[in-house]
Amino acid sequence: MIEVVSIKFKNRGKCYYFSPNGLNVRTGEKVIVETSKGLEIADCTHGNHNVMDTAVVQPLRCVQRIATKDDLRIAQINVQREKEAFEICQEKIAKHGLDMKLVDVECNFEGTKTMFFFTSDGRVDFRELVKDLASVFRNRIELRQIGVRDESKMIGGIGICGRPYCCSQFLDDFQPVSTKMAKVQSLSLNPAKISGSCGRLMCCLRYEQEAYEDLIKKVPKQGAFVETKDGFGTAVQVNLLRQTVKVRLDDDSDDSLHLYKANELCAVPGGRPRDGEQPVSTFRYVPEPEPEAEEPEANPWMVEPQYHDPALLEPEEAPAEEPRRSSRRRRSRKPAPEGKTEAPAAQKKEPRPEQKSADKPADKEGRSAHSRRGGKSHGKPRPEAGPNDAAAPKPEQAKKEAAPAGEEGAAKPKSNRRRYYRGKPKARGGEKPQA
Repeated sequence: MIEVVSIKFKNRGKCYYFSPNGLNVRTGEKVIVETSKGLEIADCTHGNHNVMDTAVVQPLRCVQRIATKDDLRIAQINVQREKEAFEICQEKIAKHGLDMKLVDVECNFEGTKTMFFFTSDGRVDFRELVKDLASVFRNRIELRQIGVRDESKMIGGIGICGRPYCCSQFLDDFQPVSTKMAKVQSLSLNPAKISGSCGRLMCCLRYEQEAYEDLIKKVPKQGAFVETKDGFGTAVQVNLLRQTVKVRLDDDSDDSLHLYKANELCAVPGGRPRDGEQPVSTFRYVPEPEPEAEEPEANPWMVEPQYHDPALLEPEEAPAEEPRRSSRRRRSRKPAPEGKTEAPAAQKKEPRPEQKSADKPADKEGRSAHSRRGGKSHGKPRPEAGPNDAAAPKPEQAKKEAAPAGEEGAAKPKSNRRRYYRGKPKARGGEKPQA
């Protein structure tokens, strides 16, 4: 492994490896490097990194220094000189009447050499042009003829795909492109659609050529005599990307096309047999196994909820609320009406089943028996009223009638209802609780 930095001149074309020479060069910095033409200013596309020894061509040139303010100022002056030299050279070309197109002008960092790049269809005699340019710029003049692809690489632009030209972005060398690549990829052979701005076939036709060559090996050619699982026929249309073939079967009377996958047919070696000969069946169709349904993978970042808020749950998932129960239970003990006997002791101990207020009968005033008793009753069930009990006066009313008129406000009869506290009766007015 060897430590290098990647350098690109004028931020276009190929990247070259240079030795960092003990400097820590960061990506995007301007550096001064030593080349065969002298010192040049360039852009660092990749800072210090290690590469294999076989990827480096020895001897490896060094980075002289990181560009300073003075170096950047000189680079700006050279840019202005290139613009002036471009205009002067065009005037000289028109003066001499030469059949050439000026593409670009470059001045080296030291200012001792000026290079002119041009394109032409044939050979150009520019000896007189060089003398005129040397008398104007007072330095070394070099004219270099380039191709149309190099012209597009220098100028740059936007392709029909909407992106910058590949040659001006990342392509190092131009690879040969043929019309056969367009045929294999089922593209239109219209030159206007498969050619770039340089007039040559687009370089991107070569990108997917290897993939198409692998796909061609799996399907028969168009017009081939094939054998399918339904019989023999002729391949009419082939779709390489979908790996499907439309076949016209020989035994089909209506000449309809049938669609088959690549694994459902094969090309018959030797082609269609002669008249009177029967083709030999060698195809054995094996259906593809159906893919098993894959279970969704558990998300490792998913956190299980630690609690559930009933208000946020759906109605069917919300827990049912338990009925509230009073902490204090009261038992009403009223004297039994006349003509009725109390229930036996065994019947009193049995708990009364809970009933909703809607199931209990309501009295004449619209109140239910449950609401008149002031809550749930845990005593004995109330007997149904008979025909003789309708006219019977209530016990409280009977006492008021029996008491004299003067004693109504003086003394009130004591109630038989007792209060319970923790299961034991509470004494009132000096009374002793019963055992």
